[in-house]
Amino acid sequence: MSTLRAIVVDDENLARRGLTLRLANIPAVELVAECSNGAEALKAIAELSPDLVFLDIQMPGMNGFDVIEHLQSDNMPMIVFVTAFDEFAVDAFKVHAVDYVLKPIDEQRLEEAVNRALAHRAQAETAASKEKLVQLVMGITGASASSVEEMAESSEAPKKWPEKITIRDGNDIRFIRVAEITWVDAAGDYMCIHAGGETHIMRITMKQLEALLNPDVFLRVHRSTIVNTKVIVGAQSLDNGEFLLNLEGDSQVKVSRSYRDKVKHLLVTG
Repeated sequence: MSTLRAIVVDDENLARRGLTLRLANIPAVELVAECSNGAEALKAIAELSPDLVFLDIQMPGMNGFDVIEHLQSDNMPMIVFVTAFDEFAVDAFKVHAVDYVLKPIDEQRLEEAVNRALAHRAQAETAASKEKLVQLVMGITGASASSVEEMAESSEAPKKWPEKITIRDGNDIRFIRVAEITWVDAAGDYMCIHAGGETHIMRITMKQLEALLNPDVFLRVHRSTIVNTKVIVGAQSLDNGEFLLNLEGDSQVKVSRSYRDKVKHLLVTG
């Protein structure tokens, strides 16, 4: 397995030094630069094109989120936020961070973050290979991309659906009843699961979570949204051709145009 070329960004010299020493013990990581502020980070990322950036959030001048805003999408490395504060976790997930590691850094937790980055890269490479295969099959058979993907995914669908899913948060483990899930929205490789009036963050991809949910009950209505059809109480059609679904508990989710036909069928058939 090839290594991950990484950059460490932290304005505190001791913190930066401690992280680099820990990364030196992880064979999968090749450290290519250390940066003490956001401007240095942007310059190093542009010049070195690293696979992974360990990025502090609270830095003077340009913080970690500012750094991400200045990055070009075609030069976006994987990001692992490293910070002493946990209140930025949800924001980190929204900008598609691979992981979020709290200081003081635990070596095992750091290794878990590296393994997540490796898995993320492997998944991206697999997705790229799948896209090439879909294009090849389309060229041979004349079938549409959605038809090819549906045929491939139908053979992988589980026959039994779990009644509960497990959510881990550090040492805490919670069991969420699937029937209580109202809807799910994605934030990178993390899912925000809305159930029982609470929002739970789960480290899982949308595709992996969707494979655990009964498609007769849970409907994909957007690239990043799944809804429990049993809690839909109404809908509104929008001028742009999209729908707005009203759910129990006064929540609303938008249906993108690419999924509206499925929702139309659901609303007609009840």
